[in-house]
Amino acid sequence: MDTKTNYQRIVLKVSGEALAGEAGHGIDARVAESIAKDIAAVAHTGKEIAVVVGGGNIWRGISGSANGMDRASADYMGMLATVINGLALQEALEQIGISTRVQTAIEMRQVAEPYIRRRAIRHLEKKRIVIFAGGTGNPFFSTDTTAALRAAEIEADVIMMAKRFTDGVYDSDPKTNPNAKKFTALSYFEVIQRKLEVMDNTAITLCMNNNIPIVVFNIDTPGNIVKACMGEQIGTFIGGESHV
Repeated sequence: MDTKTNYQRIVLKVSGEALAGEAGHGIDARVAESIAKDIAAVAHTGKEIAVVVGGGNIWRGISGSANGMDRASADYMGMLATVINGLALQEALEQIGISTRVQTAIEMRQVAEPYIRRRAIRHLEKKRIVIFAGGTGNPFFSTDTTAALRAAEIEADVIMMAKRFTDGVYDSDPKTNPNAKKFTALSYFEVIQRKLEVMDNTAITLCMNNNIPIVVFNIDTPGNIVKACMGEQIGTFIGGESHV
């Protein structure tokens, strides 16, 4: 399997739960600061970084739908939650001197730019961090799919999936199965075939069709974002050919 590590343009997917810290909900300013410092360290190497943020620390559309709410309305609420997280991460980055732009798929010009592909690419070329918020702008799509879509649109070299509580992809839940096997590398097809909960199938298929590799790693350890973006072999690499 081709495990190219010379990544220049990177999409970093940060879940809402990562911003929540130990509380499990809301935004932990210290965690946001730690993530911002890691992103800044990567940016200082000259790499271009776009961030896609989730909103699960504030609201989950699927949970709202399960409780009887209209799914579309619940998903729109989740999109707004990602904007809150995006603004929090922007503030953390700019507090340490990193020029950042938030672009939203749902227009709200008072707080962020609307998503415009060419403008996003131009910001990246100028070495600004771009945070994509508001999901895809449409209900029924996850922020994982947003990461895959934006990565394809801006021609990113890789998607970095920063996860909490896990250091890669396993064949079963390591919390309940002490013999769970961690994969160092997988193909897109194997992820779908084995029904591994890395990203939803729409996102995986988008990555497969556009040949965008994915690296799944643990965000709980400070410095891991830097290691992953610099090409160190941590976590699990997902790419084109069969490996196991």
